[in-house]
Amino acid sequence: MDSAKEILFAHTVYTNSSLYCEGIGNPHYFYITGVFVVAGTVATSLFYLGVLVSDSILGGVLSVLCFAFNHSEATRVQWTPPLRESFAFPFIIAHIAVLTFTIRYKKSGASIILLLISFAIPSLLFWQFTQFAFFTQICSIFVAFSLDLIPISTAKTIIHSHIISFFASFVLLFGNEMMITALYFPSILALATVIYVSPLLSKIQFRPAYILTLALIFATITLGLKVGLSKGLGIEDDAHIFDILRSKFTSFANFHTRLYTCSAEFDFIQYATVEKLCSTLLIPLAGLSILAFGWEFLKTTNLLWRSSEIGDNGEIFYNLVQLACSTTMAVLIMRLKLFMTPHLCIAVGLLANSRLFNGEKISKPIRTSILIGIIAALVFKGIPNIRQQLNIKGEYSNPDQEMLFDWIQSNTKQDAVFAGTMPVMANVKLTTLRPIINHPHYEHVGIRERTLKVYSMFSKKPVAEVHKTMKKMGVNYFVFQLMNCSNDERRPECVYRGMWDEEDPKNSGRTSLCDLWILAANSKDSSRIAPFKIVYNPNRNYIVLKV
Repeated sequence: MDSAKEILFAHTVYTNSSLYCEGIGNPHYFYITGVFVVAGTVATSLFYLGVLVSDSILGGVLSVLCFAFNHSEATRVQWTPPLRESFAFPFIIAHIAVLTFTIRYKKSGASIILLLISFAIPSLLFWQFTQFAFFTQICSIFVAFSLDLIPISTAKTIIHSHIISFFASFVLLFGNEMMITALYFPSILALATVIYVSPLLSKIQFRPAYILTLALIFATITLGLKVGLSKGLGIEDDAHIFDILRSKFTSFANFHTRLYTCSAEFDFIQYATVEKLCSTLLIPLAGLSILAFGWEFLKTTNLLWRSSEIGDNGEIFYNLVQLACSTTMAVLIMRLKLFMTPHLCIAVGLLANSRLFNGEKISKPIRTSILIGIIAALVFKGIPNIRQQLNIKGEYSNPDQEMLFDWIQSNTKQDAVFAGTMPVMANVKLTTLRPIINHPHYEHVGIRERTLKVYSMFSKKPVAEVHKTMKKMGVNYFVFQLMNCSNDERRPECVYRGMWDEEDPKNSGRTSLCDLWILAANSKDSSRIAPFKIVYNPNRNYIVLKV
């Protein structure tokens, strides 16, 4: 879940005798500065990827320009820097760049493994979703390998790097159980099996039969291990992800899926996004590149019979399959367009590839002129987006929240335990350093169950029952935002009241606790909500209940 809907830019002064030090020594500034530094490497990675797939500097220029002109659709780092994706994605795209280099030049050996894991491990450590992104990478490598576009030595180097990265990250994450049962780990073992078994299948010359055999091995091991490990170890940390996907295509819904799917970031991709990417020519030019490569691939590849030679353009094929995976993710969950948009930029770089666009029939000056014309068109369409981004001026200000944190620091003990909505709790922990019951690490099944109990404060359960639940969890104070009890007539299932009616139908006929909290806050009378007691109620935004 997004923990940075509200971002605090605090100002801290450290005193050492007469020396005052401000800036990066402050944890807030340290992380904000760090995330912008790593985000600045994305353009470099995209430039190198554009050069690799096009064999031309102009290809890199095209990719970087597309990224700049579609920046608002490619990242959220400018709005919510502390998100885990903001730290991880620059390393993911750098890893893809190194992988593309490895495939193109058919590299292998320890030095390449070290280079790959140097980007893979930080990616896995920073963001829990990286393992799903790497699962799509494993699938893309499998497709390219099964078409004999990656030599076996290179494939072994790639899979060895993933195995080392996985186990190193597993240890550094203190044995994160979700990593074992997610699709990434089973797919690594499945691809490793495919790679080492493939020489035994060399006598199969009929390519469809060869691909089908490898696909059966890959799918059986991946799905078999995934189900077996999840059931055998009783780990359900990633179950909510499959519930979210299930809810998108069926009528299934529960409290956890509503928290995600009712947010625009986790809805299907919006038509406005597609329209914007088309208006900047990103999708049309990427589509042209894909069609050109597809035509060239079909002309030069024998899809029926295998040969002993490794095919060309494996790096391009891999990136286009990866683009297909990224697009699928973005269509299902709009937030994941941060994978799709940069890969569309890489695809546009293919326009500078002379092998795909009649390099022998069109002279270099003419081809260069055409590319300059394309760049001019991109600039004409993209400059308004740049201006729009630069014209956005703003300053974060939330005086009500600052007053709340001042009160917490002045009127509660250092070991007082707080509960509330996840975004607010993240900020309470960050600013006041008070212990919190729940936080946005929603990929942990225990945290999900605990959050459900905390959010029962918005249900229609009896006050005494909810109070007992809070006391049992060790909560001392509950931070309550009155806005969380608002109604939405258009989407009643997407507010906490509606979520709880759906989750707890047996109590749906009772009075909502939201109404009791609001009534008590307005009347300044805590007897209505006993044994809870209002201890902070200075405005119509935040109130604090003592448990």
